[in-house]
Amino acid sequence: MPYVDRQNRICGFLDIEENENSGKFLRRYFILDTQQGSLVWFMDNPQNLPIGTDCVGSLKLTYISKVSDATKQRPKAEFCFVINAGMRKFFLQANDQQDLVDWVIALNKATKITVPKSSESHQNSENQKVLPDVVGPKKQVSYRTDIIGGVPIITQTQHEGGDGANRSEREALQRSHGQLPYFLGRPAQEQSVIKSGYCVKQGAVMRNWKRRYFLLEENAMSYFKSDLEKEPLRMIPLKEVHKVQECKQSDIMMRDNLFEVVTTSRTFYIQADSPVEMHSWIKAISGAIVAQRGPGRSAATMRQARRLSNPCIQRYTSRIGECSGTD
Repeated sequence: MPYVDRQNRICGFLDIEENENSGKFLRRYFILDTQQGSLVWFMDNPQNLPIGTDCVGSLKLTYISKVSDATKQRPKAEFCFVINAGMRKFFLQANDQQDLVDWVIALNKATKITVPKSSESHQNSENQKVLPDVVGPKKQVSYRTDIIGGVPIITQTQHEGGDGANRSEREALQRSHGQLPYFLGRPAQEQSVIKSGYCVKQGAVMRNWKRRYFLLEENAMSYFKSDLEKEPLRMIPLKEVHKVQECKQSDIMMRDNLFEVVTTSRTFYIQADSPVEMHSWIKAISGAIVAQRGPGRSAATMRQARRLSNPCIQRYTSRIGECSGTD
């Protein structure tokens, strides 16, 4: 899900169809910066890229006229939404339904600027009064003027209920995918896998940051170059882990969503893609350690550890053996 970084910008990963009508979606890191009035996307979190790396694409918020669910336009693309900007439509895929809802609402909110009336407050209030209906009972009607994509738009709003329009938009988006069998297409998971996914890790020697695929099992946490690899770069036995916590080290605290895994021989610094993912990893690893060190590793204790983690576990390629390295 999108999150607010230390510079008060909305950030997160999405898949975007960069070449229009190509049907090919690429993973990108998006930053919605309302202060700069732009939506930009990079190959990865800029914190993990060389200083001065340019963005892959950008879009001025004033060019955006509408952001909406694109289920009907792209029925084969799961959790897809569209940004209408002039003559171009940008199709993007969210991670899940809630991620889609949050991004659509955040983008629509960022592109709407309420325009106050230039007249006195008395005249302002006239727009909020009940307008007469020639036939039938009177209706409570009010209007709001927005600038959307540089064009003034007058829309009817609800007189009562305050954020009724916002709430109805959120509910409609949630209903659109409410019955999707999201997990039906997922392959069966190995029972030993508690959590898996991509994070960014600091190297032991060069101290550079690289994206790695992490796999948490009952007895160890391993990381790979990618989810296609079968042999890990390193396996960290849970029995060697002393603590797992959000990172407080001053010289790298500017990194968002950073946590540390402290072992007997080394402290691993790992950056998740969002605050939710960071806390999910911390809870999952901590839960696995508790389950391992508790009185017997029963099925119930392992189920409890899995519940602490994100249920959307990625596909586990194969059972791997222990290996070591300096990565």
